[in-house]
Amino acid sequence: MQATLTPNAPFTPPPVDGDFYRIADVLDDRERAVAARVRDFMETEVAPIIGDYWNRDKFPFELIPKMATLGIGGIGYEGYGAAGGSWLLNGIVAMELARIDSSIATFWGVHTGLSAGSIYLCGSEEQKQRWLPPMMRFEKIGSFGLTEPLVGSATSRGMMTTCRREDDTWILNGEKKWIGNSTFADLNVIWARDEDSGQVKGFVVEKDNPGFSVAKIELKMALRVVQNGHITLTDCRVPESDRLQDANTFKDTARVLRMTRAGVAWFAVGCGRGAYEHALRYATSRYQFGKPIGGFQLVQDLLARMLGNVTATECLMLRLGQLQDEGKMADEHASLAKAFCTVKCRETVGWARELLGGNGILLDHHVGRFVADAEAIYSYEGTREMNTLIVGKAITGLSAFV
Repeated sequence: MQATLTPNAPFTPPPVDGDFYRIADVLDDRERAVAARVRDFMETEVAPIIGDYWNRDKFPFELIPKMATLGIGGIGYEGYGAAGGSWLLNGIVAMELARIDSSIATFWGVHTGLSAGSIYLCGSEEQKQRWLPPMMRFEKIGSFGLTEPLVGSATSRGMMTTCRREDDTWILNGEKKWIGNSTFADLNVIWARDEDSGQVKGFVVEKDNPGFSVAKIELKMALRVVQNGHITLTDCRVPESDRLQDANTFKDTARVLRMTRAGVAWFAVGCGRGAYEHALRYATSRYQFGKPIGGFQLVQDLLARMLGNVTATECLMLRLGQLQDEGKMADEHASLAKAFCTVKCRETVGWARELLGGNGILLDHHVGRFVADAEAIYSYEGTREMNTLIVGKAITGLSAFV
């Protein structure tokens, strides 16, 4: 008897929800409302259009005013027009953003995390009052310039961008690469090494500074919606009033990275969860041999593996968020989370791609976009190898850095 390719009977699958261990239940009512607003925005405003923008390598600027209404600028910060709230909520929001699209999550993370976070942690009171409120309202967008064309993981010791002081002005020279938001950002946080002291200092460079130029990086295979730029600083003159007053060594830069590295781990959780949920929907709607493919053993095995990864990383990040709120999160805690969650994300999106077969490479089915974007999350904000060395130093007491 020949197998039929049409359903024999109607089938109503259970709801799709990757929060298998009910992590969201730890949020209070206000926090759940924020997470719900973000989820609704991502599902109704972003999901229908993001594949087209990803394909065209463009950014949906029309979404920025709508994001401003969500109340997610500066979650975890206090004052300056920031949303406030817990770091755990910050993480849940990061996951909800990346669950639909890692590029929009990255835009938000660079703007409110790395860029605004540099000002929040390293700026003077006057600088915080001047820059943070419009950034929290998404009226001024920020970028974060640390990585360089020839220096990535070795930035702490090998930074080539320089600064020197002349009276009340600093002269910056150098290049920065892979800088998200920089093609359109109003405020660019730039890190440079002082020619006199050899120490790293931070500056806010406005987009209309004549010594600042940026070219969009083209032909990316991941995070195509993110507008990454290659910045060139040529005798870029920045007033002392725009130097971050509490950014005087790379240790201050590292304070910002510690705070935001946890957010990138949450992005990895969201990316993996989004791919899993798309794969689950596909498995219950794609019919072969007269029934949904979700009824076959090998498909269920893939789904269970994906769900295990998503749940394990969600639980790890729940505890990390609690440590962050308690003021107990150290570099090694954030680094272990970033390394582990990105590995598991990469694994999960690969299984989702496998489950969808040939449809897995079509933007119409979303999973291919998650597979590509996971590659960027795996590398940025510290590679897996660098993060494992931070963990290794903490647990052995021996540094393997060279």
